[in-house]
Amino acid sequence: MTTVIGANQGKNFQLLPTGFNKKKFSIVYGVPHNELLYQMQNAAKRQCMSNKLWPQIEAIEAWMISAETATFMKCGGLGMVASELPENFNQVFQKDNHKIHILAPMYLGDTGKKKAELVDGVYTGAEGKSMPVKKIKKMKVLFAGKQNKLKEFAVDIYTGELNGVTYYLLHNLHFFSINPSKNNPSAQGGCYVLNENEIDEVEKFAFFSKSVYCLLEELSEKPDKHINMPNILLANDWHSGALAGLTKYFTLAKVYAGRMSNDVAEKIKDIPIIHIAHHMGYQGWDYKNTSRILNSLYEDLATLVLKNAKAMKNSNPRTTNTLIVGDTYNQAAANMHLADRIVTVSKNYMEEVSSEKSFGFDFRDILKIRKNYRTFYGIVNGYEKRLISPNAKKINEINDYFKTTDFRFYDGNNLNVKLHNKKECIKLLSRLATDEAYKDKVIPLIDLYKFDNIADLVVNADTIPVICMTSRMVEQKGYDVAINAILKMIDKYKNSPDGFPIFILGGAGNKDLYSDLMTLKDTAKQIFRDFAKRIFVFRGYKDEFAYSVQLAADFYMMPSYFEPCGLTQMEAMAKGSLPIATSTGGLVDTIHDGVDGFRTEAFFAGGERVYGSNLMAQKLKNNLNAYEDVLAKALRYYYAAPEALMKMQQNAMADDFSWSSPNGSVYKYHKLFLTGAL
Repeated sequence: MTTVIGANQGKNFQLLPTGFNKKKFSIVYGVPHNELLYQMQNAAKRQCMSNKLWPQIEAIEAWMISAETATFMKCGGLGMVASELPENFNQVFQKDNHKIHILAPMYLGDTGKKKAELVDGVYTGAEGKSMPVKKIKKMKVLFAGKQNKLKEFAVDIYTGELNGVTYYLLHNLHFFSINPSKNNPSAQGGCYVLNENEIDEVEKFAFFSKSVYCLLEELSEKPDKHINMPNILLANDWHSGALAGLTKYFTLAKVYAGRMSNDVAEKIKDIPIIHIAHHMGYQGWDYKNTSRILNSLYEDLATLVLKNAKAMKNSNPRTTNTLIVGDTYNQAAANMHLADRIVTVSKNYMEEVSSEKSFGFDFRDILKIRKNYRTFYGIVNGYEKRLISPNAKKINEINDYFKTTDFRFYDGNNLNVKLHNKKECIKLLSRLATDEAYKDKVIPLIDLYKFDNIADLVVNADTIPVICMTSRMVEQKGYDVAINAILKMIDKYKNSPDGFPIFILGGAGNKDLYSDLMTLKDTAKQIFRDFAKRIFVFRGYKDEFAYSVQLAADFYMMPSYFEPCGLTQMEAMAKGSLPIATSTGGLVDTIHDGVDGFRTEAFFAGGERVYGSNLMAQKLKNNLNAYEDVLAKALRYYYAAPEALMKMQQNAMADDFSWSSPNGSVYKYHKLFLTGAL
């Protein structure tokens, strides 16, 4: 039997039935009999195919709304953007009274690898940085508690200032505790843990979005001397993806129900929302809690909102509603349909997600229309070059940390120092392999798999390339592609074993991928023991260790299946470690093949060529072959064209992706904030 959601509801406001999506159901969009309902049903079309004027903004007062920040809780690149874009924007434009503030959860607890605490008015986040804070506001947020009943949760708002940015941290221990549940999946860490209160990541960040909305509502009704009403909302990826549904729909539903004045609703829904989409593979799915989350967000108006949340016309039957995809709550969906602008983190990724279903998934058609109507843009992520280039102070700190190392500073004018650093890295790896007490002291949270002593290779270090891959261990990064390429190299180098590279492979993340890397090491040992000794496999992350490896590495592997922007390649290039990458996403925008790095001559997704000529696609056939080909090309440069390789390293170190460099990304965001266009 088909359950019809929305038929004959009228003004009978009610929660959505528990588990309504677990049966076969349809949503009937009736002819709107009221101007407010008409606005709701046409909101998606209006937002995607925008014909409304961008508001005139004299002084930018933007909120960066982010679940992660590099300052206090970083699990990936979106945390870097959340901190560095506001810091650099404010540095450049605060003199003109333009500024971005950061709104983020105040996480407290200890995951075992990340710890955050509030002690005597000082908040110390999971990245070890501290900031004096004071509580400035307390509010109530209606959200589902036990047995799916709505209840009021207290949210305290703390503020502090760091690096020229004002932070507003939202505190509620039920949702934002990072103490893990005993049922927490092994791959979930940081702010993504299933916490001790059994709150999963989607529900956690739905509560975050609802809290931000409640703050907007309070400020629109009564100004607060401690926090100004924003005139731009920057929603940093899917975590804050519910915001546009709340500001564009919930306000209208409240007016319709007689619970909000038109004036207050207009103040809230007219604030432009710019949604920053980092990569479309992460959208915030939660099938089990679909009705629970929608009821939490829209309360007893959830049925009214859902039956009027009509998507713009598109060819995908799964996205006819703006709040769910198919039968599942999808946290990115509301912003994809309803945000005033979508920005993704490179121009090439914008092209990929708006043309290829394997990149854009269910939102491909919507993003294609948005691109055509200029409500979707690509802006390459910036980076703080001064923080990622070889830094004499940091190198000295690393030597102090490891005690026995002698890493040295270098730049594009004395790249020969990288050879010295390569020797130091070989010595460090060898000591980690032979001195367990030392290993436990300097990298206690990193697991090593059968590290070998290769100190004898120091004398021949100039003839042995060092290739590293220290990205997060997730499927996106293409560790399986790297493993395939290395296994083929083992067979290829049997007759010239002395030149076989040193590989340093690992990072924080998936245990299964770590297992695959261990299998690589074991397989190599069966084929050629001396090759296996040169393969170093680990799991975990320690900044000093990762930095040291890049100081030494000649090449950095990036065989990504998708890479919306990528920051790791920029970090490696700044240290003269040339990326060997697939031609996808931001890697195309930031790596110039044969100039400052190496990229595959073709790239495939969903079995189809999405980059490169037809001729190269026919020759290479798939990404495994394409990556093996580009890895071999990079090594030919190393062995046969060292001068050309050094020139490439100099070019890579000269590249500047800083946020505030001339024509840098902060200037593009400044223009977008003021005009709604680029």
